[in-house]
Amino acid sequence: MERVVVTGMGAITPIGLDVSKFWKSIRENKIGIDQITKFDTSQYKVKLAAEVKNFDPKNYMDFKSARRMELFCQYAVAATKEAIEQAGLNMKQEDPYRIGTSIGSGIGSLDVMEREHKKLLAKGPARINPLLVPLMITNMAAGNVSIIYGLKGKSINVVTACATGTNSIGEAYRTIQHGEADVMIAGGAESAITPIGVGGFSALTALTTSEQKERASIPFDKERSGFVIGEGAGIVVLESLEHAKKRGAKILAEIVGYGCTSDAYHITSPAEDGKGAAKAMSLAMEEAGVRPEQIDYINAHGTSTKYNDLFETRAIKLAFGNYANQVKVSSTKSMVGHLLGAAGAVELITCIKSMEEGYVHSNVGLKESEEEMDLDYVKGNGISMPVNYCISNSLGFGGHNASIVIKRNGES
Repeated sequence: MERVVVTGMGAITPIGLDVSKFWKSIRENKIGIDQITKFDTSQYKVKLAAEVKNFDPKNYMDFKSARRMELFCQYAVAATKEAIEQAGLNMKQEDPYRIGTSIGSGIGSLDVMEREHKKLLAKGPARINPLLVPLMITNMAAGNVSIIYGLKGKSINVVTACATGTNSIGEAYRTIQHGEADVMIAGGAESAITPIGVGGFSALTALTTSEQKERASIPFDKERSGFVIGEGAGIVVLESLEHAKKRGAKILAEIVGYGCTSDAYHITSPAEDGKGAAKAMSLAMEEAGVRPEQIDYINAHGTSTKYNDLFETRAIKLAFGNYANQVKVSSTKSMVGHLLGAAGAVELITCIKSMEEGYVHSNVGLKESEEEMDLDYVKGNGISMPVNYCISNSLGFGGHNASIVIKRNGES
């Protein structure tokens, strides 16, 4: 099977509108959480979100294209532009049928659904926007990226709730491994900070009601009380090692293992024993041919909910055995909140930057964990250390578990 490497990355996040700014903010422990500005929250218990700031689609695409996209698609296209430019991919020199897309969104556009529903109630069905459906549906992030960049290979939209970004990259990895494409543009995008989005997650009691932005998203802390909803996009360019070398591309990292399981347990709660998530990590490490003691860092799903952080801790202990207390663990959500379908993709980018710069970020805001949660969660400032292998975890409503193992320096 083909080896698969990463040659480009792009990010739109609450703490930076490109990978460089995002990573600089990560190293500064910058928190992108603040008061919700997208709608009036006076009737809501939840007041905070991690919104993307100062995003202007005209910086990434023409006005006509932007008008035919909702925000999650605009984020995906913008992140793709950065990733393709870093990869140096010249479509005039490529077979478009050998380049595909695997970009998912957990929800699609709640915003256009809300706007058009109000119009339906006020003015009747004849006034509904003819583009409602193509603006709303989750596959349009992949669809718009493929249209704008002329990508005619496999185009898929994986939807596994909060595991969407990781599964999207994993399935792109499989596609290249099996020779179905030379290059895949992969990742996730989300923009669900809307009245019904926040109201729905709030009704589920999944969101924190904390109004202190420094203490709102605090994965693994004993005072954690729910996640903070975020938005954005993460996109990576994956290609076969052979194709990357042939065109002289700079290789950023190598994807070497991918594991997927289902808890088959509950629609929102992870399995209490952590066995499903542990199996996903074990399968990824087995495919990568690495032992637990070779993994330097785990970028955890770490949502800051009571159940997720405890059960993910149990999963790490099952998968890593005696080494569980020695591997560094942190959650990027402590700074950017939970980007839902985009989370896994942005977090994989974080892993690659950690490898490039030999730096593991902290769980910003983490003070103290409860007794059972005794792993090496990075606290305070980040740590400068070699990172040769890391795992990125994502867990989604419905029991979806996905883990990817990334290796530094994919050329060896």
